[in-house]
Amino acid sequence: MSRTAQDAPGIAPEVMAKYEAVIGLEVHAQLQTKTKAFCGCSTQFGSAPNSNTCPVCLGLPGALPVLNKHALELALRASLAIGCTVQPRSRFARKNYFYPDLPKGYQISMYELPLATMGALEIETGGVKKKIGITRLHMEDDAGKSLHEGFPDSDRWSYIDFNRCGVPLVEIVSEPDMRAPAEAHEYLTILKRTLKYTDVSDCNMEEGSLRCDANVSVRLRGAPKFGTKVEVKNLNSFRYVAHALEHEIERQIALIESGGAIVQETRLWNVAAGRTEPMRSKEMAHDYRYFPDPDLLPVSVDEAMIEKTMREMPELPVARRARFQSDYGIAAYDAGVLTDTRDMADYFEATVKAGASAKSAAAWISVELLRRLNDAGKDITESPVTPAALAGLLVTVDKGSITAASGKKVFATMFDTGKPAAEIIAAEGLAQISDTSAIEKVARQIVARDPGNLAKYRSGNEGVFKFFVGQVMRETRGQANPQAVNEILKRVLAES
Repeated sequence: MSRTAQDAPGIAPEVMAKYEAVIGLEVHAQLQTKTKAFCGCSTQFGSAPNSNTCPVCLGLPGALPVLNKHALELALRASLAIGCTVQPRSRFARKNYFYPDLPKGYQISMYELPLATMGALEIETGGVKKKIGITRLHMEDDAGKSLHEGFPDSDRWSYIDFNRCGVPLVEIVSEPDMRAPAEAHEYLTILKRTLKYTDVSDCNMEEGSLRCDANVSVRLRGAPKFGTKVEVKNLNSFRYVAHALEHEIERQIALIESGGAIVQETRLWNVAAGRTEPMRSKEMAHDYRYFPDPDLLPVSVDEAMIEKTMREMPELPVARRARFQSDYGIAAYDAGVLTDTRDMADYFEATVKAGASAKSAAAWISVELLRRLNDAGKDITESPVTPAALAGLLVTVDKGSITAASGKKVFATMFDTGKPAAEIIAAEGLAQISDTSAIEKVARQIVARDPGNLAKYRSGNEGVFKFFVGQVMRETRGQANPQAVNEILKRVLAES
């Protein structure tokens, strides 16, 4: 089936190479507060429709908003975590537009005086590091949610749930510094990790706690001016962001190559069809008729507030990754895996504190524990193996009391049952055999009953040695000390 420019056709690599993409992202993150931005209603997700509402968040006449102090504190923490400069004075504004789930007829946001400006996050793609500038971070409240059921050719009903109205958000606007979907994906990954580390937001995309809009344009490589940008909405996963950007870049290039012109507009990402589709012409700032909100005082932030926020800031992922490498001597890759989430990093440090060596803890957590958790669909906080229990197993393995192979069996049972390592080792008789006389007896029996492979070994076939090692380990159920097995087998084979 042929595809049109609208459907983003496959384009020859040499044509794609003529252009470069220019990408900027607008990320909305819900602040992790118990109550809304300007009233005392709960922010609990999943409550009965329209149960978390009051005159303030419903925009009823005479109701006055009051800024949630904790929301401001979290917004300050986010600003500093992404390297922004907090402005001493910012101001809320009314962003006017009509939509059924916006009962006030305007959104409380910030316009000409945002909370923070001029930040940056460093990303790395393809081994190349790059800084992505952040234009601004400002606070705002969320709209409600429209729900639709029925089909176009039958009765169609729409419902409105106002529970989300007034939920506190920060909007983080990047500079148009990204040039590829992979860079956008990496930027979002690091931003999400930073917001979760600092407890600013739970970043649950399924519940709408983190949402992203992308602005994308294309231009000939080397051209000084940006092309006409298109905004893409409905991006509720990082994978969809990458796919939507790939499609939109190809669509725009195909349109330009066919003699068409890009129209500044807002488009939606159609997941099922795998393409962007027109939604509406793009609004400009003047379309929203911003003006200062007369019911809210300007926000003043002094140095004392900034210093307090910095003191309470948890260690950020970049700093923690560097510390893991320097303090624990673990590889950069392992440090990256272990600091992917704050809970994971805490688990690792608790395991080391309980007595495990850092390198053993890093290896087992990165491989064995993560694999088991992924298979079980569990988070690190739900691990049935506590840091102390894992440390107990690793100390036993490192001391040579059980082999690494037996250790993996023990760990699997620990994960499934929650029992401690010592109990499992005793019950299953997995203690390592270090008695050299017992190992030698098994080795001599195996060599004696296999004269064919003994002859191969004598003729110089060193590979047969591994076969004999395997047989001894099999005979001892993997419990023989591997180093002792190697030493004893060499002597037995030399004497046979």
